[in-house]
Amino acid sequence: MWWELICGIVLYKLFKKLFCGQNDDVLDIPSSSDANVLFSVAKRLEKVYGGAKVFVGLQIPDPDSGSRQNIDLVLLLDGEATVISVKHDISGFVTIDKDGTWVCTGSHKHQTVRIPNPVTEAQHQISVLESYLQQRGLDLPPAYISYKVICPNPNFHSVNPGSFPSEVVTHEQFAELKSETKNALSGWMKNFRRGKKDMQESLSEKLNLVLSTAPVWDRLQLKGDKYILGEFLEFKGKQDDVQELSNIRRSKVGRLIIQKTSMFGLAPSKLEVVYTPQDYRGDGSATSSDFNEVTVRSSTEIVFQPRHSTKVRKYKLSSVISMTLSP
Repeated sequence: MWWELICGIVLYKLFKKLFCGQNDDVLDIPSSSDANVLFSVAKRLEKVYGGAKVFVGLQIPDPDSGSRQNIDLVLLLDGEATVISVKHDISGFVTIDKDGTWVCTGSHKHQTVRIPNPVTEAQHQISVLESYLQQRGLDLPPAYISYKVICPNPNFHSVNPGSFPSEVVTHEQFAELKSETKNALSGWMKNFRRGKKDMQESLSEKLNLVLSTAPVWDRLQLKGDKYILGEFLEFKGKQDDVQELSNIRRSKVGRLIIQKTSMFGLAPSKLEVVYTPQDYRGDGSATSSDFNEVTVRSSTEIVFQPRHSTKVRKYKLSSVISMTLSP
């Protein structure tokens, strides 16, 4: 009986290794990633509003501060755009103080936490984005860009819902979004359709082009449907592998995809890295001649600095599906 049990465990682990991959090739993954929440919210919005485009993790230059303003999401629909601030880390019983500060109790080890007004923050993000668009030659009609603050944490509880601005979307409200309500924008997303249809389409196309080429965080997509936003630093590994990857630099490469070179692990563990040069036209088009391939060891590492973290992390290529670099 014991022999059968041991054989069963061995066969199970072998099957998992061959067909499901391993998770221990990730050197250091945060236990929770705000990027996963952002992409989850973005996917839901794109699904609900069929045909919508959501831009994730923008870094828009702020002329007033001389730094870059982080914008979680920008939802682009025909005739309107919405800046969305995602506050997934706010939980507990939330009230609004007289000065607009959010006061959270019943979370963070039962401590009371005060959070600067997220609505004011979202409003500032609109002004920064509008200034950037003007610099890129795009003047939008007044109130073309609206804003929302989404609190997707199921442990977010508003003590006095009537005191919260209509731009604040709670977990319950966000969960109520249905794909069949997309034409009505579900009652909480304002519709600013105005003017002639061809003018709306022209503005949407120009806005899509500008946002497609705007600065964003570098992006890692890992196995297990995990995402990391931050800054790519370098590759680490054997000298010949690093040399093969030396052409993958921010000024040259927009995206790389990792794929296995052999099945079932019967050949030496190596990976094909397929990368595409930057496309400064902004239309996202690329021909087959744009792609380049190199083959390196799967133990080669990507050194990455996640946003909101002071710790540099390393990820083996065997744990990575793709990496996108900002212009």
